Amino acid sequence: MSTHPPATEPVSRGWLIDEARRAAALDAYQIDGLRNSAALRQITDFAARLCNAPIALVSLVQEHRQLFLSHTGTDAEETPREQSLCAHAMWNAGVMVVPDAALDARFADNPLVTGEMQVRFYAGAPLVSDDGIPLGSLCIIDHQPRAGLSELEREGLTVLAANVLARLRDSRDGAAWRAAENDARRAAFDSDTRFRTLADTMPQMVWSTLPDGYHDYYNARWYEFTGMPEGSTDGAEWNGVFHPDDQERAWARWQHSLTTGDPYQIEYRLRHHDGSYRWVLGRALPIRDHDGRVTRWFGTCTDIHEQKLALEQREIISQELSHRIKNIFSVISGLIQFAARSHPGFAPVATDLRQRITALGRAHDFVRPHSPQSRPHGAQDSLHGLLDQLFLPYQAADHARISVTGNDLTVDDRAATPLALLFHELATNATKYGALSDGDGHVALAIHLAEDNVVMTWRETGGPTLNGASDHVGFGTQLIEMSAVRQLGGKIERDWLPGGLAMTLRAPRSAFSRAGLA
Repeated sequence: MSTHPPATEPVSRGWLIDEARRAAALDAYQIDGLRNSAALRQITDFAARLCNAPIALVSLVQEHRQLFLSHTGTDAEETPREQSLCAHAMWNAGVMVVPDAALDARFADNPLVTGEMQVRFYAGAPLVSDDGIPLGSLCIIDHQPRAGLSELEREGLTVLAANVLARLRDSRDGAAWRAAENDARRAAFDSDTRFRTLADTMPQMVWSTLPDGYHDYYNARWYEFTGMPEGSTDGAEWNGVFHPDDQERAWARWQHSLTTGDPYQIEYRLRHHDGSYRWVLGRALPIRDHDGRVTRWFGTCTDIHEQKLALEQREIISQELSHRIKNIFSVISGLIQFAARSHPGFAPVATDLRQRITALGRAHDFVRPHSPQSRPHGAQDSLHGLLDQLFLPYQAADHARISVTGNDLTVDDRAATPLALLFHELATNATKYGALSDGDGHVALAIHLAEDNVVMTWRETGGPTLNGASDHVGFGTQLIEMSAVRQLGGKIERDWLPGGLAMTLRAPRSAFSRAGLA
C-alpha cells in the first residue's frame, strides 16, 4: 500500500500520509450510515444555491474510489479515485479553484471533464480530520468555465465544509459510543453468565437484591431447596418461605441492614421442599460505588440444620452436666455439715469449709450453661454480675455493705473459681474480724483497667481499729495467695490501716477470660 498520495496528487505542506491511517480514519466515521443523509443533502443543496452551481458533492476519497456521501445535481454515487478532482483538493490548504478543467493539464483528459458530467469549473473545500488526516472535500461543479469564486462563496464553502466535518465527527463519536456500549453490554452479559454459572455450582443458596432490597435473583440451589417455582419469591415474597415465628425478626433485621448499610446476618428456619423447616444461616453484604452508595446486595443462605440440632443437643447435655455438678456441691456441703454434727470438735473447720464450697457453688452456678428458665438475670460473662452473686450473703436487707464500682469486664468459668475463693475469704474475714463485724462497717471494691492489667482494690472502713499487720499466716491467707497469685497470675499488696484492711490485686486482663482482651 502506498505511503503517500498518488503521483497525480500533489503533496501539500510536505505531508506523507499513510493510506492505512486514512482508511482507519474513514472507517471510524461509519460513512455507510451517512450516505444520502438528509443533513448532508441540505449542505450540498445550499452549497449549490450559494455558488449558483448545478452540482455540489460531499466526496470522501478512499483507496480506490471517491465516494459521494451526498450529491446535488447528479445521480453519480462514486467514481474511481484516479478521476477524482477532490483527491487534489483535500491536500490543499484552503479552497482549491479550477477555473476551466479543460485547460488544466492535470484534468484535461479526465473522463469527468471529457465525459457525461462535463466538469469545467471546480471549487473544493478540503475535509481534514482533527488530527490532520485529509478525507475528501465539499465541492461545487459547473459545466461552464468561471473566473473564480466571490469572497462570500469561498467563505461559505469553508463554513459548509466545517459543518460536514461536524456531521462526520457526530457519526464517529456516535459509532464509538455505540461500540463502547455494546462492549459494555457484552462484558456485563459475560460477567453475569460467569456469575450465574459460579453461583449455580456453589452448595449454598445465593441471592441478590437491588439497593432497596428487592430480590431479583436466586441461584439454582434456592429453587432446589425451597421447591418454589422460579420467580415466585422475587421482591418481598422471599419472607413467605420463612417459619412464621421467624418472619418478623428476619424482616426487621433485613430492614435494619437496608437502612444502615450494615452487613446482614441471621439464623432462621426456611421451608424445605418436603414441607419441613430447616435452620439456615443468612448473610449478605452491600456492593458500593465510588461515592459509597449501595448499588446491590449479595447474600447466601447456608443449611446449618444438622449443626444447629447437634449444638442444641450438646447444650442440653452441658446444662445437665452443670446441673449435676451444682448438685454435687450441695451434696458435699451436706456431708460436711453431717460430719460436723457427729464430731463437734470439727464444727468450726467444717463451717469454714462448707462456706467455701458454697461460694464455689455460687460461682459455678453463675457461669455454667443454663436453660432459659434457670439463667441468672445478670450477664453471665460479667465480672460485676459474678461479684454480686458472691457478695449476696454478706449484704444487709436494706443496704449494700459491700459495694462494687468501676470497670466491668468479661469473665468466664476459668477465672470464676479463684475469684470465688479469693473474695469469699476476704468477705468472711471482714465479717469475723474486719469492717463487716461492725454494724456500721462497709467494704468498697473498686475495679479499673491499667493497660493490660486489671486492678482491684478492696478497702474496709468503719470496722474495729487495727493495730498493724498480723504475722499469722493461716489457711485463709494461703488460700488468698493461691487464688490470686497461682491461678490468676497476679500480685497482692496489703495494708492494715487503722480503719480496716486495704488490699490491691493486680492481675493480667487475659486471666479473666479466654477471650483475652476482647
